[in-house]
Amino acid sequence: MSLHDQLRELNACLEAVDWVGDQPLAEAWATCDRGDWMLWFAARTGIDRKVLVRAACACARQSLQYVPAGEDRPRITIETAEAWCEGRAMIEEVAAYAASSAAYAAYAAYAASSAADAAADADAAADAAYAASSAADAASSAADAAAARRNSLKTLADIVRQFITVEMLEVTP
Repeated sequence: MSLHDQLRELNACLEAVDWVGDQPLAEAWATCDRGDWMLWFAARTGIDRKVLVRAACACARQSLQYVPAGEDRPRITIETAEAWCEGRAMIEEVAAYAASSAAYAAYAAYAASSAADAAADADAAADAAYAASSAADAASSAADAAAARRNSLKTLADIVRQFITVEMLEVTP
């Protein structure tokens, strides 16, 4: 099945389906500038949950620069999700910190919370990438917001590729 057809079957957004066109997976994965799309796809193709959470946490870490000094909940949430990946934390701890971070209304806290939620829900991994890019939007002027969002999503795409290779996607069911 072509990547285009696979995305349609998975109900990917039309923008992603159109962007892929007739590209094979390897080409699309290497050139995609949307980390949120990449995490979304990886979550639906059977990538190991802990690999997915590690990638989502690395993406969410990009938003920490927008968190006010002294606000530690987003960082702690990310660290707890990372500890879960390493077997040093229980999923209940991740959920507790995620709930605490969710109470914090800034985009950066939402990004960290989404990364932690990815441990329990693979769909949240894509939210972490998108929320991290939204943090850049919030910090930028209106005129620079679109460029900042594109740059942020591209950075996140590069991060995702560090954790999830096309070879990993090709061997998943």
